[in-house]
Amino acid sequence: MVQTKFTGLGIALITPFKEDESVDYDALGRLLDYQLQNGIDYLVVLGTTAETPTLSEDEKNSIIRFVKNKVKGSVPIVLGLGGNCTRAVVEKLKNDDFTGIDAILSVVPYYNKPSQEGMYQHYKAIAEASPVPVIMYNIPGRTGVNMQVDTTIRLAREFDKIIAIKEASGNMDQINDIIKRKPKDFMVISGDDGITYPLITMGAQGVISVIGNAFPKEFGRMVRLSLQGDYESARQIHQKFTDLFDLLFVDGNPAGAKCMLSLMGYIQNKLRLPLVPTRMVTYDKIREVLNGLNIKC
Repeated sequence: MVQTKFTGLGIALITPFKEDESVDYDALGRLLDYQLQNGIDYLVVLGTTAETPTLSEDEKNSIIRFVKNKVKGSVPIVLGLGGNCTRAVVEKLKNDDFTGIDAILSVVPYYNKPSQEGMYQHYKAIAEASPVPVIMYNIPGRTGVNMQVDTTIRLAREFDKIIAIKEASGNMDQINDIIKRKPKDFMVISGDDGITYPLITMGAQGVISVIGNAFPKEFGRMVRLSLQGDYESARQIHQKFTDLFDLLFVDGNPAGAKCMLSLMGYIQNKLRLPLVPTRMVTYDKIREVLNGLNIKC
């Protein structure tokens, strides 16, 4: 069955911090209200953009509870749950409470550079253990390895629990090959804001977005117009954001998104080491682009 609940705009939710680096739940509540009021399709909690490696287990659990209580089932929730120790991921899948979680997003194992067979066996173990659907996440720029098309298609065909892949390889030929060869009900989701528009025209089902933290209404409209086949209207919106796409990641993620959100008044511009805020030159450029989009800073 096609998982239409993960079609459209998913938000890779940031984690707001106070000046003392504690989690700012007031700001998180404001941000969630902003997302929900502007028509997002689903939320991705504790992904890369959330600075999850810097969060304690207690903080992760508190954020999950907070988001579930705030959302109250109004949109699906995808939980980031991956790692480079298959056994540890499987243990969490078997022992944690997934009430209110609609799917997990699980990254290709990083640092230890598994072979394609190792990736297959990793996701096989996850699929067999997970109580909820699984979205795979291929991002070679962070993991150091690329999950090849044959491995993705093999997993998509063999495990019903694996419903989608978030593709952030940036390799258009590779992503197009997955779209051409995938089972009908398997979803390809863009992992890069800047190429979401062309990927949807090729057959992708949407995006898990960073820029959507700041522009859920506008970016969501672009995604939906693309999905409806109104490519000209979608292209015009896409081109309005092209300057921001580069600025969003020039100093790392989520530094750009947090800079935007702080300029817009939603959060403090605070990250946890080893991440730091954008350079002042990037900050000024982002503010200039936002002003050009008639957003007061």
